[in-house]
Amino acid sequence: MINSNKVIKQLPEMLSGENLINKMQVLPKYDRKFRENGSVTERLIKLSDLYNIYIPSQMSIEIYNKLYLGIVRSLQKKGETLTIKQYNSTYKTIQNIKNKIGDQNYNGIMGGADSFTIIGTSGIGKSSTISRALNLIRANYMIEIEKPYTRILPCLIVQCPFDSSVKGLLVEILRKVDEQLGTSYFKSATIGNRTTTDMLIGSVSQICLNHIGLLVVDEIQNVVNSRNGKNLIGSLTQIINNSGISICMVGTPESERFFEQAMQLARRSIGLKYEELNYDSQFKNICTILFSYQYTKKYSEISDQIIESLYQYSGGNISVIISLIHDAQEISLMNGREILDLISLEEAYKKRLSMLCNYIKPEIKKQYIKYNKNNSSKNISQKKKEINSIVTIKDIVLTAKKENVNIIKELSKYIIVEVI
Repeated sequence: MINSNKVIKQLPEMLSGENLINKMQVLPKYDRKFRENGSVTERLIKLSDLYNIYIPSQMSIEIYNKLYLGIVRSLQKKGETLTIKQYNSTYKTIQNIKNKIGDQNYNGIMGGADSFTIIGTSGIGKSSTISRALNLIRANYMIEIEKPYTRILPCLIVQCPFDSSVKGLLVEILRKVDEQLGTSYFKSATIGNRTTTDMLIGSVSQICLNHIGLLVVDEIQNVVNSRNGKNLIGSLTQIINNSGISICMVGTPESERFFEQAMQLARRSIGLKYEELNYDSQFKNICTILFSYQYTKKYSEISDQIIESLYQYSGGNISVIISLIHDAQEISLMNGREILDLISLEEAYKKRLSMLCNYIKPEIKKQYIKYNKNNSSKNISQKKKEINSIVTIKDIVLTAKKENVNIIKELSKYIIVEVI
């Protein structure tokens, strides 16, 4: 039995506050002279730096803390006296399954250390955050203990198979462990054609018990539309109970509906949930940093109007914002305009990201629109009531066309219109 305190001490110290933010943040070096003197080809290549930027948020802090504590709780379990009993019990069951004798049901003596979910819309940065957090936590990559000699991976990341195949997931875990530890568990567990899923569950449970702290299963939403979905979650539950490890399931909001179907699954889905950014100071700060990475000859300052446009085009989705700023500069470099402005952003949205318009519907904020109407002396009141429901400009335009009414008149129901 290992000394869990010695194992935990080999983890990097848990970070917090400004120290954590600074460690997680990634801001590639920006050279203004390169923007002014670099060739178009060189600057087009340099644009890819935008995709390397990582700006920490409250989500970053919460995910880091959740993952770190999940690893610690799992490692603590490995030092309990029940570890040996669990190992022997699982080994006996595997032999019974092989020989088709005796009790062939696994006995979860240890129970799970912790299981939780990280749910978030695609493109908000949850995968990047998990990657950044784990890079800080498992700085030593592998923990080695001399007495008894043991090698432990603080965290192992696997993807849920697209068809939610239980056997596919178990085999992937074996392969990943072999890849990082230089072992041959996959070969040993799958030798011959008689290896069943039940036998693999036992083998993976033993390996998790001995070598893994936290198991992260990404793309868990794949279970939603698969008839194997419940079987896969059931197998993960069995592994948790047989090994005492922590399991983190990462996916999009659609996976929530699956977990809510049963109490057992709902309990496993307790965790963190995130959506797109709100239009607030955090959003403005992120836009300001991203917008500063300009590689067009003409440098332009960010404005409130540009920030509003970025929100309107992206709906607060970080991935879309980065793509917009990247593609707007790419187009501007290639057509010779050499400037990042509202025109280039609009062009990038229409040419590269227009398919997203049906999925991005940010709430309209109170704003002024100046409208020239030379042929009329009638003034429209400057103050109009705002409605609480979420509505987009696209919705307003479609309504105006459908009802054959003046678009400006329809807009004035929701926002302030100033006639000049």
